[in-house]
Amino acid sequence: MRCFFLLLVAGLVSSSAQAQTIRGCQAHHPKYIAGHVEISYSANCTGHDEPELEPVSGAADSARDLTWTVVLPADGERLVSDFDLFWFGGVLRDSHSLLNQAFVELQLYPDSVVTKCFANGGFSINFSADTYSACSPVFKVVPNNPRSHHFTETVAFNAMLEDSADPGHPLLMHAGDTITVHFFVTPEADGFHVTVEDLTTSQSGTIVFNSQSDGPLMPFFSSQEIGNSLGWGVVNDTPNSFVWEIGHSSSGKFSVCFPGQTDCDSYDASAWAGLGAPIQIQSVIFGDGSTPTDFAVVSDQGGKAEVRKTCPVYGAPFCIYPWYTLGASGYHYGIDYPDTIEDFGKANQFVQTQQCGGPFGWDTTYCSTVLK
Repeated sequence: MRCFFLLLVAGLVSSSAQAQTIRGCQAHHPKYIAGHVEISYSANCTGHDEPELEPVSGAADSARDLTWTVVLPADGERLVSDFDLFWFGGVLRDSHSLLNQAFVELQLYPDSVVTKCFANGGFSINFSADTYSACSPVFKVVPNNPRSHHFTETVAFNAMLEDSADPGHPLLMHAGDTITVHFFVTPEADGFHVTVEDLTTSQSGTIVFNSQSDGPLMPFFSSQEIGNSLGWGVVNDTPNSFVWEIGHSSSGKFSVCFPGQTDCDSYDASAWAGLGAPIQIQSVIFGDGSTPTDFAVVSDQGGKAEVRKTCPVYGAPFCIYPWYTLGASGYHYGIDYPDTIEDFGKANQFVQTQQCGGPFGWDTTYCSTVLK
């Protein structure tokens, strides 16, 4: 489970939208139970789903050094920001958090120029079509009081991805750009590093996850094996993954929405078809030069099971669960696109019930599905 806080958002609906200010926060769930532990968020938080794509490897240090190569999606009849944001993330070690684990997200904001990343995990952004910028919060879970089983998710670190050639200003990327996202460690052990390089423009930026309050935040696991999971989460996955967050309103207000609502484009096939181009996840390469033995996927809301809670008929407008596909240009997310080679059963690729275990017992997490 992860959350992000949203402050001071400016006009994400269209380039002609009036600037608006929204105060509140976005949470993975408004409240959830992990075994006997109850984890909640600040008042007025709203939730979202996090379907993920996982590169799988048993290679030594594959969770400590990996590089994603991605082509950024493009606006079309629909804006990429209509479908919220996406991120690359991983499990970190933090002795100040539940189970000594925290979680980092390099959050890429579509159609947005970030102006500030706040210490509480929030960000401020201004609308800019086909433009991307990023913050990278690290989330942790802390007890409400020493005798309680109630915990609150909070933030250990947050920073803007700055342009190395223009410090203090965001690294700006654009639709169609090919970027690399390299997570790695250094001998100084001063925290996990991430360097984003825009191969199209030769611009780059780096963040070092060294928290003023919690110290250097290093990777918790060594290898990218399924089961090396965030202990206070609800999925049995790999340490590092790609996630496209879904379940936020496309009205520009970033409020939570559910399948069946007509402002909830995440669950509408025709909306995904309106993108100018889908994301292309072209490759993942580990520090030793190897590549994943497999890719896997998981949903922490049960995929189709989530849709059926609020939709009378699965597959109706605003009543699909988007899926990962393998296309000629890489892995995509959303629906079947013209270059799709394999769709892995569409939404059936996601298990619908918690059948895997974790720190809180049997059948407490959703199992990952290895794509075949």
